[in-house]
Amino acid sequence: MRGTTAVVLGGSVAGLCAAGVLVRHFDEVIVLERDHLPPDAQHRRGVPQSKHPHFLLNSGRRAIGEIFPGFESALIAAGGMLLMPSMDAAYCENDGWSSRQSGSMTMVYSSRVLIERVLRDRVRELPAIEIREGVTVTGLRFSAGGTAHGRVEGVDYRAGDDSGHIFADLVVDALGRGSSVTDWLSSAGWPAPPEKTLDAKVTYTSRWYDLPPADRRPQSWWWKHLVITPTQDTGDHPEEHDFLSNFFPIEGDRAIVCMGAWGIRMPREVDTFEAAADRVRAKAFGQATRACVPISEVHLTRSTGNKWRRYDLLDQPPLGLVCIGDSVCAFNPFYAQGMSSAARSALILAELLRHRATLDVGFFREFLALQKKSLDVPWMLAMARDQAYDFATGTETVAPWRRRLAARLSWPVFNAINAASREDPYVERTFAQVFNLDKSLREMTTDPRFWFGIARYKLRQRLGRTVIPSGFDDQQDPPGTDYTGHTRAAGSPTAETALTGD
Repeated sequence: MRGTTAVVLGGSVAGLCAAGVLVRHFDEVIVLERDHLPPDAQHRRGVPQSKHPHFLLNSGRRAIGEIFPGFESALIAAGGMLLMPSMDAAYCENDGWSSRQSGSMTMVYSSRVLIERVLRDRVRELPAIEIREGVTVTGLRFSAGGTAHGRVEGVDYRAGDDSGHIFADLVVDALGRGSSVTDWLSSAGWPAPPEKTLDAKVTYTSRWYDLPPADRRPQSWWWKHLVITPTQDTGDHPEEHDFLSNFFPIEGDRAIVCMGAWGIRMPREVDTFEAAADRVRAKAFGQATRACVPISEVHLTRSTGNKWRRYDLLDQPPLGLVCIGDSVCAFNPFYAQGMSSAARSALILAELLRHRATLDVGFFREFLALQKKSLDVPWMLAMARDQAYDFATGTETVAPWRRRLAARLSWPVFNAINAASREDPYVERTFAQVFNLDKSLREMTTDPRFWFGIARYKLRQRLGRTVIPSGFDDQQDPPGTDYTGHTRAAGSPTAETALTGD
């Protein structure tokens, strides 16, 4: 044991993962949560983003599985769907629908509320963890604040008309973007941690739907998930063509229809939402939305800026405190990195608790260094796209020439990677590893074999020697032909035959 009591501030994904780690090393773990937690998979005030799609990346699935063995099986048993996106999702890219084939990536599709409910169920199986609901954290207790020996020693809280405090050997801040911990540290003598920020003015809007009964769905619905990327046409077009749009399947034969964009005002009323879905550049998106029955209002989110509180740069980091999840690093939600990054930080905490005997200054410095290395991976991915916009604000904006370069190259490079992935398993696996945070963007961009695969594909494309067709008409239904293992020797069907599946 590393101590008697650990306190976790917040009972969302980050806090529950932290509690699952701490229970192996402390006599008692207390989770303080402002909301009253629902017994089932339901929305709550403290997690407004639960109304939008959430991807749990492969690295996050593995991390949570290490913390809570059997988590993935429990999520699937509760209704989550284990799918292969390259086979079960239809992607509309720059030149139209891409082809369908097996890939290296799988994913469990579910709502955020189901993920949290399954995690709560796992936590409640551990008697040493106590979840106190309806509790607001009002401050921290300190000793020698801001000095080399400064330490967080406990938590002040309010529950209804009562207030109190808990002394703790370790406090974990999982309060999210709005955490007040930095303010409390400053009042006790610590300098505010430097912050990296970049807000690319992303707004997204979602609505929940019931799918038609299975026997009444159109025959063209081989897909479970629809993704329509923004157009790269620089001419006149409806602004909805600039949307990144998802028809995202979740448990219970439901889907979340989500549209988002950089720097565009998004619809927040039912009539404007439905009209916008009809104007998305792939007709199948609006048609699928109209075929479903709405079961919610329209939910809009604007709080999407990237923000990294750099506790690792403090000369004297506060002892007794660990920050994980959005409380330390919050990402543009478009990139689906938040839950997985939080779970990865919890695993770092688990590793140090296993191998370090005391919670001394060395423990906290090593945690911050390892966490920084882990967060560098998703942060670089978020910056690569969000720095391309002239209207982006924050400390991480770049010179105009770099913005223009990023804007000119980011989508074409993405298109080239996707195209080469269809015929080069190495390119496909490498990009999947980067997307899932198993490999850094830097590792990918300095990999000669990766770029050789793309260059070879582009050459074959120019010579008319590519094997798997793509660029199918986005005004038609996504083609369902399975090109897995397809070779020229087996015959390369035309786009027309692929569209019909003949």
